[in-house]
Amino acid sequence: MSPAPTPTSVRVDAWVWAIRLYSTRSAATAACKAGHVKVNGSTAKPAQTVRVGDLVRAYTPGGERIVAVMGLIVKRTSAPLAQQNYEDRTPPPPPKAERALDVLRERGAGRPTKRDRRLIERLRGREQGIPPL
Repeated sequence: MSPAPTPTSVRVDAWVWAIRLYSTRSAATAACKAGHVKVNGSTAKPAQTVRVGDLVRAYTPGGERIVAVMGLIVKRTSAPLAQQNYEDRTPPPPPKAERALDVLRERGAGRPTKRDRRLIERLRGREQGIPPL
């Protein structure tokens, strides 16, 4: 009995589930339908196929993941075997100091005033025309 031939393309929802980006196949399909999975920069439908060399960007509950397709698998396998089929190109998270730019306000201080809100937006770098501090 000869081994099964290696496929040349696999459905994107099955592949992101098989490499363990999503915990269930239905969650992977729902993420594709919602536009949370992109293949080579374009939004992927669940039945779209991926090939070796494609770049897949998936928005998961743990954050954004960017992976390159190195191998094609259809069935879910153990984590070490699944890691052989993709290369993780997700950039490292920003330093803790940048993530914790939230302005500490005293408990019970109420809603921020217009001036406070503008300062908060400026610290976060979200205000148009005003450079971040």
